[in-house]
Formats: sequence, C-alpha cells, structure tokens
Amino acid sequence: TGKRQIAPLTGFFGANSSGKTSILQTLLMLKQTVERPPDWDGVIDFGDDNSLVNLGSFDDLIHGRSHGGPLGISVSWKFSEELSIPEMDRIDTASSNNIFSLRQVLSMARGDEIDTFSFGLSIFNNKNSASVISFSYGVGKQNFAVNWDGQEIRLISGPIKFDYHAESLFRCYGIQSVHYHTQELFSLLQTRFENLFRSIRYLGPLREYPRRRYAWQGEHSRSVGQHGEDMVTALFSGRIQFRDTEEQIPRWLQRLDLIDSYRLNPVLNTERDYEFLVRKYKGGPEVRLTDVGFGVSQILPVLVLCYYVPEGSILILEQPEAHLHPKVQSELADLLIEVVKNRQLQIILESHSEHLLIRLMRRIAEEQISAADTAFYFCEMNEGVSEIERLNVDDYGNITNWPQNFFGDEMGDLAAKAKAEMKRKKANK
Repeated sequence: TGKRQIAPLTGFFGANSSGKTSILQTLLMLKQTVERPPDWDGVIDFGDDNSLVNLGSFDDLIHGRSHGGPLGISVSWKFSEELSIPEMDRIDTASSNNIFSLRQVLSMARGDEIDTFSFGLSIFNNKNSASVISFSYGVGKQNFAVNWDGQEIRLISGPIKFDYHAESLFRCYGIQSVHYHTQELFSLLQTRFENLFRSIRYLGPLREYPRRRYAWQGEHSRSVGQHGEDMVTALFSGRIQFRDTEEQIPRWLQRLDLIDSYRLNPVLNTERDYEFLVRKYKGGPEVRLTDVGFGVSQILPVLVLCYYVPEGSILILEQPEAHLHPKVQSELADLLIEVVKNRQLQIILESHSEHLLIRLMRRIAEEQISAADTAFYFCEMNEGVSEIERLNVDDYGNITNWPQNFFGDEMGDLAAKAKAEMKRKKANK
C-alpha cells in the first residue's frame, strides 16, 4: 500500500522474499494484459507458465488470501510529447443525451498539466477470478471514471455524468462502445495506457546458459527475451537497425574487463547456425562463449538490452549483477547511469548488490547523476507483512536512514572474528 515514486533510475533492495518483486510483478501483469491478442476477452492476465509473470489465481494475489476486499492498483506517468486532441467535423452538445466530445471534456483540464496521466483500478473477486470492476483515468486534474455492474457502464467526468449501455469492457482498462464520442474519448486514453506498458522490456534474474551454436534466420526481436534467449537475434537486428549496439557493447565488455572482443561466426555447411566466439585478451585465441567465465554470458543480455531497445523505453531488470565479480557489479552502476542519461531509458531494478548501490552513491556525490533522478527502496518483512521504505539520499550521495544490517552485519562479523582471534591466542599461551 502507499505510493512509490519511480525515478529515472530506481532500485529495490532487501532480503530474499521481502516483497521487492511485488511492484515489478504488478507492472508485468499489466504489460501482459495489454499484450494479449485482440480476441482475448479476460479482465486481467494473472499469467501462466509461458507468461512474463505467473501470479496464480486471484486469492494468491491478496495478502493472507483474504476474500474481503478488492485488488486496487494505480499508476501515474508523464508524457514529454504534446497531447494531441483530434479535430472533429461536428460537435454534438445535445443536452438531452449528455453527450460530450473529447475536445469539450479535455478542455476542462486546460488549466492543468495535461501531459500528466493517471490510471486507477479496482478488481473484485468472483469465485477466485477477476470480475466486476471500476477504473478511472486522470488527465491533469480531470478524471474519467468507469463503473461496470455487469450490464451497464457509467461514465463520470467531474460534475458531469453520462450513462451508456455498452457491449462489454475491454479488459481492465477500456470499454467497447457503439457511441462515437465515448469511443473517441477512451480510445485516446486506452492507447496512452497501452503504449506505456508496451514500452516496458523485462529481463529476469535467471539468464539462459550459453550455447555452442545459435540459430538465426533473419528474424528480428523486440527485446532480448525474458531469459536472454533472444540476445543473438537482437545482436543481428542491432547491426541493421542501431549503430550503438555494435559500438557500445564491445566498449563496455572491455571496460568491465571481461573480454576484449567477440564475433558471430557462421558454422560451415549450415544455413543458419553461428558460433559466438570471444577473445579474452588482445592477441589471444578465439574460444566459444561456453568456454569463458559464466559471468560473461550473464551480463551480455543486460548490455544488449540497454543499447538495443528504442530510446525512452522502460527496463525492468532483476538481479542484473548475478554471477558478476564485485568490481564488475560496481562498474554496472556506471552502465546504468550512462543509458539513463544518454538514451533516456528508465530503469527499475531489483538487486542484492552492495557494490552497485555504493557506486551509485559515489556517482551522486560526483554529480554524474542527481539524487532527484534516483529512488532507492529497502524492503523487509515485519511480522509477515512486507514493508517498503524509501532511502533518503542527499545531494552528496549519503543515505541518512541506512537500515540496520542492510547488507548483513559486516562490523559484527569483524568484531566476532577479532574476539575469536583473541580467545584462541589467549588459549595457546
């Protein structure tokens, strides 16, 4: 519960099973709902084994599996481009029908920041599945609420109320209506909502093991895959579409001191198979990706994703530091800062890395990224309830509410070691 600000660079830290991934899973649930095929007629997609996230049933989502209240979700965001309101050939102001055009309704918000959008949702439990819902959009301070009782949609816009019968809701965030004005209004809002969640790219904590051969037949990929399985496809696509992919990834592999270079080598007597060959150091022999340290194959999908996705995308990264040496974990923070600043990416990560966080704090002090462009949260379980606290970071990178034993009890371990050493030396005398 409560609001959480997502900055250009946002990190969730904490112990295992402390609730760090709950916010990420909520975003992914909405993303996979948006990306369902057009003929899918569900309310919200809790997922299955083939989804980005599998949250089970409605009961599984509610704390303590309570059947009492609804599931509430809200999100707000800003658009940098100007809100485009389509022109209309005819404006119907027939008061008897209470019909209002999109231009008329949004004109009420003209005094506000109409590049600020918000969305709120309440889903009710009906026999352990999502049912009767209400949702609302906000444009500036102007709200457009929808209540659905299974038969009728009621739209409320500020003090104005207008009721329509409609065939159905469109998932958990839209409506399908035969009324032109209603459809015009909500098609714009729904499109903004869908574009937001389609811009999310996700990389999970368990990346695919490296292969001895990779297949490519000329296809393109929107991302590197949930487990990095489409990384090579993205690399080939990047050669065609994005110059940055070929230039930046080798530069970062060298800076991270992992390998000197790589290339995708066609396998003889095959039509589509390639070897991923790497050179560990300049002048050294080429070997397959499978024959170098495991960390290289784990960081590659992170690097490719950061330079392959379109500028302005939102990246959700779980444990991007997995299987990396502490020095490389620190350097990873610099990679994230660079793509946030130079490619306007928004990054939301879940991490256990003390080294990554400390490097971010250092870079704030060095003014390479501002404290205002970051948000760090600490998650912990308290009597069975997940609690999320935002860490207060000043302009010099200091955290003023550093949690006790945030990354373990390092000083306690050192004190215990010294005590044991003194005890043994005393006994030996």
